Amino acid sequence: MTRPGVLQIGSMKDKCSPQEWQARVDLAACYRLVDIYGMSDMMANHISSRVPGEEGAFLINAYGMMYEEITASSLIKVDVSGKILGKPDFGGLDYGINRAGYVIHSAIHEARPEVGCVIHTHSWASMAVSALECGLLPITQTAMRFLKIGYHEYVGVVLDEAEKASLVADLGQGEALILRNHGALTVGKTIGEAFNWMHRLELACHSQLAAMATNSPLRKVPESVLAETWNNYQPGTRRPYGLMEWPALLRKLDRLDPSFRD
Repeated sequence: MTRPGVLQIGSMKDKCSPQEWQARVDLAACYRLVDIYGMSDMMANHISSRVPGEEGAFLINAYGMMYEEITASSLIKVDVSGKILGKPDFGGLDYGINRAGYVIHSAIHEARPEVGCVIHTHSWASMAVSALECGLLPITQTAMRFLKIGYHEYVGVVLDEAEKASLVADLGQGEALILRNHGALTVGKTIGEAFNWMHRLELACHSQLAAMATNSPLRKVPESVLAETWNNYQPGTRRPYGLMEWPALLRKLDRLDPSFRD
């Protein structure tokens, strides 16, 4: 029986490896979570995941689907050159991928082979901070994690592959990037790790805007304390992000709507 408002997409489970299928399930979950936590922008923006065991291949959303309806089978597999390696039958809709999404995500996946997931958002909080000359301020413990966040200057919609080099350079070896006058981007070795970075970046942006809105002086933290706090968030001093909460987040989704697994 068909459900009103639900795209009927054939399963891709038998058309890919078990490793790719797991990546598809986790990536679909990430799309749903970004929506649940208020960071989606209808069908705009993109989250990608490297395909395990396939060099240069990654999964990304079909341009035209809302985050809340993304499923494991609806994701499109593409390589860093832009070639579509696999996609489901969307019928008359025949969805493809977003050009800007391809440029941004292929640049990072090609330059940073250790990165398993890339998340790009246009949330109102990250867009607001991206437009502030001061950028993200280390005025809360959460924001101190982003003490060395990168910044990428706005030069227009990311459609030109010539922008790949500056995008990669501005991200460097970091996990988070403010796209000036645009939004935010985070990466992680796993999907859970990248989501953790984006969730915390969003909280940092929200708290800064709330504090600034009071029009009261902002309480500064000594540089030595900022540096020590930042260091406590680094890989060498703690377990990987996402490791603890990702299984719980999947359980949350299973309680709400397990269709992301389809």
